[in-house]
Amino acid sequence: MKKLYIYLLAGALISIFALGWVIDTYNQQTAPLEDSFEWQSKLITGLAKQVANIEQEKRENATALIAQQFDINIRYKDGDTLAMPLELKQQMLLPDGLVIENENVYLLKTTPEMTPDYVELEWEPQVEQADYDVLLTLFFYGGICAILWFILSPLVKRLIVLNTAAKHFASGNLSARIAPNHFTYIRDLENTFNRMASQIEKLMAENKLMASSLSHDIRTPVACLRFGLDAALDESDIDAIHDYLTRMEKDLDQMEDMLSSYLSFATLEQKSHLLKHEVTTLSRYGQDLMQQMQPKLQKNQLSGRVEIPEHLMIHGDLHWLARAISNLISNACDFATASVLLSAHRTEHWLIITVEDDGPGIARQNWDKVFSPFFQEQTHRNRAGKSYGLGLAIVAKVMDWHHGTATVSQSERLGGAKFVLSLPCKEK
Repeated sequence: MKKLYIYLLAGALISIFALGWVIDTYNQQTAPLEDSFEWQSKLITGLAKQVANIEQEKRENATALIAQQFDINIRYKDGDTLAMPLELKQQMLLPDGLVIENENVYLLKTTPEMTPDYVELEWEPQVEQADYDVLLTLFFYGGICAILWFILSPLVKRLIVLNTAAKHFASGNLSARIAPNHFTYIRDLENTFNRMASQIEKLMAENKLMASSLSHDIRTPVACLRFGLDAALDESDIDAIHDYLTRMEKDLDQMEDMLSSYLSFATLEQKSHLLKHEVTTLSRYGQDLMQQMQPKLQKNQLSGRVEIPEHLMIHGDLHWLARAISNLISNACDFATASVLLSAHRTEHWLIITVEDDGPGIARQNWDKVFSPFFQEQTHRNRAGKSYGLGLAIVAKVMDWHHGTATVSQSERLGGAKFVLSLPCKEK
């Protein structure tokens, strides 16, 4: 939005100064020379000199005759009847005479030979200049409006585009987005809308997928419960009934685990705003995570190795990053045959963390699917017991929170699956 504020301020200033300069220049070029009553001064000065050469008793008649012949309002007056301070009367001797403005304009002029009498020229003030000023004022404000309209028209167009996209999105078209445009002042707002729309679309898709998966996966334990309940009701042997109840309890435990996992994943997005970023040594961090997995490694008779340079640092929410890496190590323990490897290195802009195993790996056609919620390869189902296909989906979410990526491929060193977490490096 800073770009919008800058354009608005710059547009207002440029329009004011530019139009002001244009109007001032034009006004100076077209300004009438009569602003200082130049021709009236010349006329009355010459007339006063001519009247002064005439005998005093004939001056008034001569002045009236001139006024009649030239159709101008000029009179010869007796100065003794003029109620005016002496200082003002002295100004009538000046070359330009004395100007008095009332409803009309009066120019008074005398000469030393005529004093105290004087000649008076009267005319109506011109109103064309006032009309001219009004036109210039209208032109000024109209020019400002035109310039601001030119500047704001792209904003209005982009707001219409934003409003249209929002209406489509609200009507159920979750794929509605705002196409990028170089001529926009609200790029941040448009990008925010697109991110919001993508996030909502992703959450809606996950909710639909979760509902579908839950309704599918819960059928098996429910069917087992129904079978066990019917069998227990028909059974008369107490020991057999006890066995059925024990199986039903296990089915209930499975349902509780399933619902807990699903609800935990459903509320995972709410925790993205609670990230607490910290910095620590990645080598020690990785050693601690591998140490936490020792019970599972020992149970599966696996060796866990950590190959991380001492100088590497990791920056982010250490709790969630630990959960993501632990999920990968735990997943590797489920499929490895002898070894699990945690390693890391840094490029110019990325911190690369890899988890590899020597298990069967993941089929290439599923590399783009394994991070989707509830996805499990058919050959791997039930391999890890209480697995609902959410571990790798949580890994993908954690990396998304940190503006990183999670990918999978085949390990060149161990031959099994190779999971790669890429975190953007912080500037030093």
